[in-house]
Amino acid sequence: MSNSPWNHARNSSVSDDVDFEIKGQELQFVEIELDPGESAVAEAGAMVWKDASIEMTTVFGDGSDAGGGGFMGKLLGAGKRLVTGESLFTTVFTHHGQGKARVAFSAPVPGAILPIKLDDVGGRLICQKDAFLCAARGVSIGIHFQQKIMTGLFGGEGFIMQKLEGDGWVFVQMGGTVIERELRAGEEVHIDTGCVAAFTSTIDFDVIRAGSIKSMFFGGEGVFFARLRGPGKIWIQSLPFSRLAGRMLAAAGSRGGQSRGEGSILGGLGDLLDGD
Repeated sequence: MSNSPWNHARNSSVSDDVDFEIKGQELQFVEIELDPGESAVAEAGAMVWKDASIEMTTVFGDGSDAGGGGFMGKLLGAGKRLVTGESLFTTVFTHHGQGKARVAFSAPVPGAILPIKLDDVGGRLICQKDAFLCAARGVSIGIHFQQKIMTGLFGGEGFIMQKLEGDGWVFVQMGGTVIERELRAGEEVHIDTGCVAAFTSTIDFDVIRAGSIKSMFFGGEGVFFARLRGPGKIWIQSLPFSRLAGRMLAAAGSRGGQSRGEGSILGGLGDLLDGD
């Protein structure tokens, strides 16, 4: 099994140092290879397949030990997930056999699965609320509140985003094509608010008005842009799920999802042939 060139061992790691391989193009899945005793944690329903020696356990919260231990710590972790709109539970996959064993997880939307080693980005990653797919055991999944009220109201993701902390591997799902940029100190970029996929904790995230009043109402690009200012790394997604869902709803129109024939005479002919 070939591993990502980013995947190199660190003796100081607190999280399980797993091996992995990402497969596929537009509809990707990640295959994680576990040594005996190692675990991966994932969103409920993300699993594609697993070897028989891997035991699946449903737990409160994110399965990490960062919540302080005990029932109250687990309840706090679960509460954080509930605030971000996720399930109270995650699923932990632990290898209890001998040798190597594998488990695979898939992204629910077309796009890319991005592997990120948290200690390579300062131990913390801020991302959209539904970005987390899976991680090595020991990664903590928390919440990040936007401190500026205007950013929270018009930043595309609202007041609350996901905060992933630790030193291990996390796998985040992003829509469409993903662009990674490194911003120097003071360098800034303006992004459609829905296309902001993730950024490191050193990035200053704010919103700005999208040009003149005419541009705001008739430009088709929304009223506000996200302004991200360095230093730090940012990840931009070309097709956020909200945009894809909006296009699908618009295409369905008032006919409850029936075919519109794209406005051509062939559409009507097709309806006649189908008995509509």
